[in-house]
Amino acid sequence: MPPFEFLLFGGLAALVGAIVQGSVGLGVGLVATPIVTMLYPSLMPGAILVVALVLPLATLAQEVGHVDSRGLAWAFGGRLAGTPFGVWLVAAVPTRVLSIVIGVIVLAALAVTARSADVPRNRRTLAAAGVVSGTTGTASGIGGPPIALLYQRESGPRVRATLALYFVGGTLLSLTVLGVAGHLPARQVVAGLLLLPFVFAGFLAAGPLRRYLDAGRLRLALLLVVGTSAVVLIVRNLI
Repeated sequence: MPPFEFLLFGGLAALVGAIVQGSVGLGVGLVATPIVTMLYPSLMPGAILVVALVLPLATLAQEVGHVDSRGLAWAFGGRLAGTPFGVWLVAAVPTRVLSIVIGVIVLAALAVTARSADVPRNRRTLAAAGVVSGTTGTASGIGGPPIALLYQRESGPRVRATLALYFVGGTLLSLTVLGVAGHLPARQVVAGLLLLPFVFAGFLAAGPLRRYLDAGRLRLALLLVVGTSAVVLIVRNLI
């Protein structure tokens, strides 16, 4: 891992991803995962999972009072069930095939929920989204879309704070399970720590964008980020 090149390309990706996630509620995996995977595949998924653990803490420091704790309890239950399956997929299924399947599932869910007047958010849908998120987040570093789709009609602070707490708990679980399974080498953790200054800079830069999106524009931005994440997963693995 050439340090300068990694900091240049990986750092830029983390910076942009943090701006997106700091304003919408998710997105650092969307931006940083494809670049790090393409240039430094040996650093995945641990490097992005470290970033995905730390960035939400900055959001919670500002908006923790808006967390939907009751809904997250069901989503976390699903994540517990999905994470071991994600670890198994990392070891058993070719990354290219897995990423294409994940992208197609996310696009299908996006199409259904975007056309629906009311996205049902109950125990069953939250738990199911948690299962899918645990699987995809552990396997690819992109686990936010299933949960984000269920909260797409909530206020900006509600979306960001709820997703932030979910990311902290879910990412801790993924890192722990990957470590126990022997799929989390130290170089991946170190690489993630090196990206943190760029992450915090991106979060600070997202302040004006947060205020702009909170004026009735967040849902469209959220759907665009979710859809783009799915397309990026599919295209990068087809190419």
